[in-house]
Amino acid sequence: MRMTPPQELADLPYAQALSAYDGSWREDDFDTVHVDGLTVPEADVSGARFMECAVTRTTFEGGRFRRVRLIDTWFQETRIVGADLAESNWQDVTFLGGVLAGPQLFGAELTRVVFQGCKLDSVNLRDARLSDVRFDDCLLRDVDFGGATLRRVTFPGSRLSGVDFSRVTLEKVDLRGAELGLSGGAECLRGATISTAQLIDLAPALAESLGITVK
Repeated sequence: MRMTPPQELADLPYAQALSAYDGSWREDDFDTVHVDGLTVPEADVSGARFMECAVTRTTFEGGRFRRVRLIDTWFQETRIVGADLAESNWQDVTFLGGVLAGPQLFGAELTRVVFQGCKLDSVNLRDARLSDVRFDDCLLRDVDFGGATLRRVTFPGSRLSGVDFSRVTLEKVDLRGAELGLSGGAECLRGATISTAQLIDLAPALAESLGITVK
């Protein structure tokens, strides 16, 4: 997983190849496109591919992006509100300082993705598959990971509030450095690494799940 994602547009290896885009959102493939400063209502690009693209200071309001493929795509200060991204595929994607509010991402596959300084609110990630994903200094509120599979996922400096981990499968998931507000029972943390301080906070729930009475 890319540990330090590019922080500026000029840092992208394909920055010089980018061309501005302000079109109709009806293409099937978007290659080295730079979307900047737009408000995009109800776009429909289901099944499209975005390859080596950059999206900055843009708001997507609703819209259908089902089964869209995002490959080596970079987002900065972007808002995605209520969009349908179900069964989408994200590979080598960076999302900086943005907001995801109410999007449908159930059944999505995220591989080598970094969310940094982002707010994720009421995101539906049920039955999604996340591999080598990092939530760095993010707020995750009412995010639903129910039935999802998380492999090598980390949450450094992030705050999790009302996050649903029910029926989740965890493999080498590192929760250290995160503020944990999880639902789904203590058993949902099987396969996760936590800190001693987090263990102390979780002790009552762990004791209850094991039938231990503490007086």
